[in-house]
Amino acid sequence: MKRREFVKGAGLAAAAGALAAPAIAQERIEWNMVTPWPKGAPGVGVNAQRFADRVNAMSGGRLVIRLFAAGELVPPFECFDAVQGGTADLLHGTPYYWVGKSKAFNYFTTIPFGLNAIELPAWLSYGGGQELWEEAYADFGLQPFYAGSSCTQAGGWFTREINTWEDLQGLKIRMAGLGGEMMRRAGSSVVLLPPGEILPAMQSGAIDAAEWIGPWNDIAFGLQKVAKYYYVPAFHEPGPGLEVSVNKAKFEALPADLKAIVRFAAAAVAQDTTTDFTFHNIQAFGPLVADYGVELRSFSDEIIARLGKIAMAVIEEIGETDDLTRKIHASFMDFAGKAAHYQGSFEEAMLRQRRMVWEG
Repeated sequence: MKRREFVKGAGLAAAAGALAAPAIAQERIEWNMVTPWPKGAPGVGVNAQRFADRVNAMSGGRLVIRLFAAGELVPPFECFDAVQGGTADLLHGTPYYWVGKSKAFNYFTTIPFGLNAIELPAWLSYGGGQELWEEAYADFGLQPFYAGSSCTQAGGWFTREINTWEDLQGLKIRMAGLGGEMMRRAGSSVVLLPPGEILPAMQSGAIDAAEWIGPWNDIAFGLQKVAKYYYVPAFHEPGPGLEVSVNKAKFEALPADLKAIVRFAAAAVAQDTTTDFTFHNIQAFGPLVADYGVELRSFSDEIIARLGKIAMAVIEEIGETDDLTRKIHASFMDFAGKAAHYQGSFEEAMLRQRRMVWEG
């Protein structure tokens, strides 16, 4: 190559590079993500950060997500409004915190005596649930993605035993979602507190009982220090789902590859979250009982039967809210009925047999 041609080619390459640099810089997008969780909360807060970190890495810094914990940018229960209104770009949370917007949201978090941590994503992925979820959020300008489950939760911490139906009367309890509505109908006084306010409320005697998540998180939040009786499992949250939900206009404005990154980062963190909770709840359960003097309890069959009747009544009422909720209800209940029948012969029987072998 002649020297003049080389110099000319180098000059063109340099010019092209100078033109390309601003284009690349302009492509960098920064999003703010809000959550209702305290900073670094086990399972929920940690996996919210994992999602953000994964998007940042997979996009090569073209899409950068900054995480704001509860109260850092908006109050815990205002995350949905913040994303809808544009104060934030996306949230990591759980749909039952926003059911004041639409009762249909309950089906995408948890239904009492409903789908577990494997069945809920199965319905979403293959039973039409995701499309219904997107339809439910479309009116609010959000695009939802499933982000895993905290798995079967605990029924909660109680300062006194619950032996009879009468023991629920007047009980002051923190309980979220439809479980809270069930307890209200059962005669309890129900409050919904942000996670970070549960312990102080129990310490002060403002509430007599509270449910949070399970052994791992409950220990981290110190609930074993303020109540002796630990009721398991939760009738109201057999496998609650978490979400990453994005401002729909912001999501639609992304190029195709960044949309895919957000979608698959959510799918990856869903796997992370469910396995994270499974492993750490198993690890925490033994020490919780052995080291803190906690007394395990279960609600009696009589209490469960009466709560079950209330649950079915509440769910049927919700299912008649409007045409969309009616459609969601029909799809969910059809799959949940089949799941209950199937799991009774498979998972339930397997767990009973496994425990017989391992524990005698």
